[in-house]
Amino acid sequence: MSASTSKKSKEKEQQEIVATFQKLREEQKAVASKSAELQIEQKSHELVIETLKEVEKDRKCFRMIGGVLVERTVGEVLPALEQNRDQITRLIESLQSQIVTKGKEINDFREKHNIRFQGESENSQNSSGEQSTQAKSSGVLVEKSA
Repeated sequence: MSASTSKKSKEKEQQEIVATFQKLREEQKAVASKSAELQIEQKSHELVIETLKEVEKDRKCFRMIGGVLVERTVGEVLPALEQNRDQITRLIESLQSQIVTKGKEINDFREKHNIRFQGESENSQNSSGEQSTQAKSSGVLVEKSA
C-alpha cells in the first residue's frame, strides 16, 4: 500500500516540476514577445524622427495622444518622440536582461531536476560540440568545383 502511495506522490511531484518548468518557459516567451513588440515600436519612432528632422520646425503635424489626434508643430512633437524612443530603448534593454536572467533560471531548473526534451539524450547536454559538427556534416551535398 505504501509503495503505491509513494509512486503516486512521486508522479505528482514530477507533474509539479514539469508544470513549473513550463511556467518558466512561458514567462520567458512573454517577456521576449513584449521585447519584440517594443522593438517594432522603436523602429517606428526612429522612422518618424528621421522623417521629421528633414521638415521645418514650424510646420504643422498631427500626433495621436491617448486616442485623440492633436495638432502640433514639428518643433513640439520631435523632442517628445525622441524622449519616447529613449524610454523604449531603456525598456527593451531591461527586458533583454530579464530574458537572460530567466534563461539562466530555466537552465538551472533543468539541471537541478534533470529535465530533458523529447529525443534529447543525457549526453547531448554535455556534448554540444559534437552536435554542431554533426549538424554541419548533415543536410546539403555540395559539389566541389575542380
